[in-house]
Amino acid sequence: MNTSELLNALGVPSSAFTGGSLTVRSPIDGAQLGAVHEATAAEMTAAVERAHAAFLQWRNVPAPKRGELVRLYGEELRANKANLARLVSLEAGKVTSEGEGEVQEMIDICDFAVGLSRQLHGLTIASERPGHRMMEQYLPLGVVGIISAFNFPVAVWAWNSALALVAGDTCVWKPSEKTPLTALATQALFDKALQRYIAAGHAAPAHLSQTLNGGAAVGEAMVDHPKVALVSATGSTRMGRAVGPRVAARFGRCLLELGGNNAIIVTPSADLDLAVRGILFGAYGTAGQRCTTTRRVIAHESIHDELVARLDRARAQLKIGSPVEPGNLIGPLIDKASFDGMQAALKAAREQGGEVSGGDRALADTYPNAWYAQPALVRMPSQTAIVKHETFAPILYTLKYKTLDEAIAIQNDVPQGLSSAIFTNDVREAEAFMAASGSDCGIANVNIGTSGAEIGGAFGGEKETGGGRESGSDAWKAYMRRTTNTVNYSRELPLAQGVKFDI
Repeated sequence: MNTSELLNALGVPSSAFTGGSLTVRSPIDGAQLGAVHEATAAEMTAAVERAHAAFLQWRNVPAPKRGELVRLYGEELRANKANLARLVSLEAGKVTSEGEGEVQEMIDICDFAVGLSRQLHGLTIASERPGHRMMEQYLPLGVVGIISAFNFPVAVWAWNSALALVAGDTCVWKPSEKTPLTALATQALFDKALQRYIAAGHAAPAHLSQTLNGGAAVGEAMVDHPKVALVSATGSTRMGRAVGPRVAARFGRCLLELGGNNAIIVTPSADLDLAVRGILFGAYGTAGQRCTTTRRVIAHESIHDELVARLDRARAQLKIGSPVEPGNLIGPLIDKASFDGMQAALKAAREQGGEVSGGDRALADTYPNAWYAQPALVRMPSQTAIVKHETFAPILYTLKYKTLDEAIAIQNDVPQGLSSAIFTNDVREAEAFMAASGSDCGIANVNIGTSGAEIGGAFGGEKETGGGRESGSDAWKAYMRRTTNTVNYSRELPLAQGVKFDI
């Protein structure tokens, strides 16, 4: 199926992706995939108002009933997994297995959220006053505004919306301008699930989920609207610096998932075969365009040269090409700006003493309007300024260390704090890495790479990564408001802390 046929099969009418002002081009070959209609700031404001009206009804639907809608949405995703994954590959440039993996993440979070819909529990708390009981409840929050990035064009929406919907919230989504088609398809599948939900006799208001494509002005209208209770924004640190203060200025909530500059420490006891495999996928999967991409390897001086030589040989053998053709592991960068950013970083690395292997443009004759690049490996003398900067491209910097304390200090000496890993067969080193004085990242792995988080755990990071948590564990609490209740079942009215106020 071509792109139009895929979109139609997924429930998107041709009028939604033709005749608009937002031109969509595939990073695979530069071909135009569609012309999407862009919303205005005023239309975003109106959408938030509709979402708030829907919230006032949805919050009163019992949570397990809300979970039933998410269950049906998961069914639609299962039935349409292949087509949606194919669209992800065409629009975002992911290899087929990664596109399928992203849709599987959506299915997984739906399953998680359905179970969660019966577990949105608080605590019962002992009161110091006789005849009193204290408890806390988690209640629906309001409208959740979602801003997503091109590299995970559908999974991030599902991480947020599945939890928000079972929590009793409604959603308004502003996807990346680079991947609007997958957003339209995702919304269409949700709309189909909602129709099935209503047809089965369940009550649900209109406008539980709305998707509006557009530029910065549309996103700003969402961020500034006082009825958007939570803004969940995924993207660059620069974007987060703009969004965070604006939401804070109106005392709204923010959930930020921003940049990563993730490192893997490789110790003398490490299984190098395992480490090489973990590093290669972490560094070069998705053409280095993941927030969890491995950007740095910090290897002990006794094994550094052997490890780097093995990585360099394997790097040079990775097959580059169209992500929808079997056997290719490295697809394109999203656009020319990304390729130019990669070249600027490699130039800076050379100027700062680095020795660069790879990194040149690839397949320019075959795809003159697309931007494929050879994966790059850069041997650095120290952690210079360019190493501390996140470049969203397949660049891996390598560094040496002498002691584990030094390696951890190098790892932590960057502004970002998302993901990290250590390869070691020494339990003391593993425990030290995960301890309070070890990795300062939100994710700290042992003997696996930095990429590929499962939905069961909370996902997010510290420092300039933003501090947000999405997906599993108790990340659902971000989408709800907490209330503490005290119930007096006695005939007396004692005051707390022994205060007397006798009348």
